[in-house]
Amino acid sequence: MSAPVSDRCRLYLVTPPAFEPVAFLEPLKAALGAGDVAALQLRLKDAPDDTVRRAYTTIAPVVERHEVALIVNDRPDLAAELGADGVHIGQEDADYATARRLMGRDRIVGVTCHDSRHLAMEAAEKGADYVAFGAFFETGTKQPKTRAAPEILEWWSGLFEIPCVAIGGITVENCGDLVRAGADFLAVVGGVWSHPEGPAAAVVAFNDALAKYRD
Repeated sequence: MSAPVSDRCRLYLVTPPAFEPVAFLEPLKAALGAGDVAALQLRLKDAPDDTVRRAYTTIAPVVERHEVALIVNDRPDLAAELGADGVHIGQEDADYATARRLMGRDRIVGVTCHDSRHLAMEAAEKGADYVAFGAFFETGTKQPKTRAAPEILEWWSGLFEIPCVAIGGITVENCGDLVRAGADFLAVVGGVWSHPEGPAAAVVAFNDALAKYRD
């Protein structure tokens, strides 16, 4: 998961907050086989370590086969142990220095920055590979601590080369302003896995929208 090519905005999928790994393989294959996806974040908040391990080892072969970066949420220790491509940390998770030490220089460390320009600049100065802003819309996945506006993406993309990720309630219908504002990646949960026509149709629709709004 590197900086976007040709100024493209790309999909960054996040797993449902709870799922049975084997049953999840079919929708995962459908989504990743339907179009461009940059990354998949394994997000099992507060799940036991063995639950995260089982989910990771079950889905990893599918993710690798589609050449998608596999990122573990919250836990740099487990991400390093499992050989993940990266880790995503929030402001209340492991600190950046610990995450970078465990992951090394060659793997991804992304940082949640909510709606804070200060936190984003601080993360970039430390060496984060991307910063994440949100939530931009109402979301049923979790109770967001902050609400961000598209202007923060415009500000960031105009000043910094480090990619920015937009997250929070993003759908095909509402993503346009975020893409136009300069988001490099859209982190999507329900907008894909709960799409009425299924995850494959959602990925196709998102990629069509990303091409339309970024051109």
